[in-house]
Amino acid sequence: MKINAKYVVFSVITVTSLYVLYHNERFIVEPSNPIWQHYEPFKWWLLPHALFGTIVLLFAPLQFSDRLRQRFTKSHRIMGRLYVVGAFILAPLGAYIQYYQERMGAPRSFTILAIVDAVMLVSATALAFLFAVKRKIALHRQWATRSYAIALVFIAGRFVLGITGWELLGVEIAQAIIWSCLALSMVLADVSIHWREIVAALSPAKQHVKRTETIPARAVRAA
Repeated sequence: MKINAKYVVFSVITVTSLYVLYHNERFIVEPSNPIWQHYEPFKWWLLPHALFGTIVLLFAPLQFSDRLRQRFTKSHRIMGRLYVVGAFILAPLGAYIQYYQERMGAPRSFTILAIVDAVMLVSATALAFLFAVKRKIALHRQWATRSYAIALVFIAGRFVLGITGWELLGVEIAQAIIWSCLALSMVLADVSIHWREIVAALSPAKQHVKRTETIPARAVRAA
């Protein structure tokens, strides 16, 4: 039975997102949760950041559905533009919120991490949008994939920290995990983009067929 790689990837993303929603974000429905006291000083910055972050994480998977893109082209474009707006707003807000938390004891190194993350997300999203406008669809899809991979660092970092318990080991470990997720996001995005070429290049069956087809041709030319 042939396994659809896209379904596997998005199933993993769904499971990790649900874990993070329960483990990290359930305070939203818990008014007495002490984390609200931590968020109180910058809550009005956090609100739009969370709103547009939700738009990005909800709409992005729908953009990768071939059926939805072909059947609902207009909706695909609208959701794509909302994704772009969401990324352009949530990224700088996230960096600013991290900078704001320096006065609450957060290290400057975490602010630098947030700025790099924001620059990468905005840059990849801007390129994806520009290539869509220019009708360079192949390049648009590549950069949209990279943009989404960077956006998923929010989920991936929290998932790894939560599932391993490393979130209890201090801010240095948290930064190391998020840096790692940010670096791997580009690698995994490119693996996704070139997945078919990678599989074809590593497939021994196809290489064998190619050899058997080329040998007679050479023999004929030699004769």
